[in-house]
Amino acid sequence: MRAASLLVLAALTPAVLAAQYDPSISSAVESITAADIAHRVGVLAHDSMRGRDTPSPELDQTAAYVASEFQRFGLAPGGDDGSFIQRYTVRTVRPDQAKSVLQVDDEPTWRVGTEVARWRGVTGPKGMSGPTVVVSGVPDAPDQLAQLDLEGAVVIWVVPMALGADLGREVYRTYVALRRRGPAALVLVTRSSTESFQQRLRSGLRREQRYGSDPVAPVVEVQDITIGPALGRHGFDLRTARRATDAPLQVTPLPDLQLTVTLAETVLEEVTGPNTVGILEGSDPALANEYVVFSAHMDHVGVGRPVNGDSIYNGADDNASGTVAIVELAEAFAKMNRRPRRSLIFLTVSGEEKGLWGSAYFAESPPVPMEQIVADLNADMVGRNWKDTISVIGKEHSDLGATLHRVAAEHPELHMTPVDDLWPTENFYFRSDHIHFARRGVPILFFFNGTHDDYHRPGDETEKIDAEKQSRITKLMFYLGLEVANADERPRWDPESYRQIVEQQ
Repeated sequence: MRAASLLVLAALTPAVLAAQYDPSISSAVESITAADIAHRVGVLAHDSMRGRDTPSPELDQTAAYVASEFQRFGLAPGGDDGSFIQRYTVRTVRPDQAKSVLQVDDEPTWRVGTEVARWRGVTGPKGMSGPTVVVSGVPDAPDQLAQLDLEGAVVIWVVPMALGADLGREVYRTYVALRRRGPAALVLVTRSSTESFQQRLRSGLRREQRYGSDPVAPVVEVQDITIGPALGRHGFDLRTARRATDAPLQVTPLPDLQLTVTLAETVLEEVTGPNTVGILEGSDPALANEYVVFSAHMDHVGVGRPVNGDSIYNGADDNASGTVAIVELAEAFAKMNRRPRRSLIFLTVSGEEKGLWGSAYFAESPPVPMEQIVADLNADMVGRNWKDTISVIGKEHSDLGATLHRVAAEHPELHMTPVDDLWPTENFYFRSDHIHFARRGVPILFFFNGTHDDYHRPGDETEKIDAEKQSRITKLMFYLGLEVANADERPRWDPESYRQIVEQQ
């Protein structure tokens, strides 16, 4: 009997052994309660927090609240200068129209806001130039664009569109794929309607908030009538390219064409946004230098257009719910007598609603090397919709999906079924903070209950949160995180997913 028992013990994973022989796990899980969740969501989504815009004093209050909880739990600080707060720069800028131009040798200078629409980017005073290539035609496979070598080139993209058509979703996807090839500049050549092009001319001159200060590869748009003659003089017939609407993808070098894109701007204001970072050190000397991250964004969209007299966009589900899940998880793990083998990072970021700013900064300036982070479990909107299911996006991209389903099956008392991405056409995998981990090779899972009628509206209020349901989702994340943190091996990517998400970004 004793020998049989030893064989059974030998077959158990460290996580299962910990769950069976560490009684503090039960008290840790029991600390995740609906009452605590409701209270904390009420704090973060109260009208006095004014929607936690990035940047805002109320967002700083939110970060300070989370930091104080991390400190109370006994976590180690992972922010700046021994604190729990990590700060990144946010600039308010205005494009400098007089200095923002598209120059082609021996041609007139075309100005942003007049002949050129600015999409994004900023350059130094000398602009961006390089070998000029024209990309035309239509890709015959989704990954064909990922094979192109456009690094450092000025890419003129003949956008495939019928006369009078406007830029649609498929065009935008191709634009993103080309931008990821690392061109020095991207020039979109379109035949958009006059009205839509005029709108983009105006929008390119608006002031904007932006994270970071490094020059960003410029993207501009011109119309056929503007650039077509210049292309023709350098050997590329734009009219012929337009007539061949179903032509295959083609890259045409134009070695004699010198093209420079200059996008200048004036900095109007410079402030900072906060992330909050707490670390629980692992117990295994061999694995404590590896980390599992639990992440959520704590910002929302602030104060906006009144709806039925209410102008405060409280963001209870989006994403006070996710932030509170991270705080609850930090408290639960800190209560354990035997800490997980790997270390844990509890991360709440800001600027998600503005463009994933805070998570981008964390990924660029992490408190530990990114290659030592083995997984990111991200919670964004986990307090509403279906009672006993939660969409977990990204399950197919690594063996974290199989681990999640096994863990959920081992805890039927949670009555929580993880389901696939229910909205694949919405590209939610690329729209929350986990993507900055995935792009750097970290397997992720994204816990998301989907949007609702109150999404980005003042009706996203505390009283609509299903705190009992959220408590069960948070407990599922606890058991999953414990399993990943205690496993002998780190999670593994699906090879094809790794190629598409990490290598071909």
